[in-house]
Amino acid sequence: MLGIVAAVLFFISFLINAADLSTNDVFSSTNVMLLGLTALALHVAGIGSTWPRRR
Repeated sequence: MLGIVAAVLFFISFLINAADLSTNDVFSSTNVMLLGLTALALHVAGIGSTWPRRR
């Protein structure tokens, strides 16, 4: 799940950078890319990668 979130954040970062949008400092392409890298690191670490088991 977090891998998909990371892919979406990378795509948004790419769009901000490719369109050369002027955003505030919070939503710059670098910050969105870093959020994507954080989500990807959590996914690789195994957090959020499986559904919880129901008993």
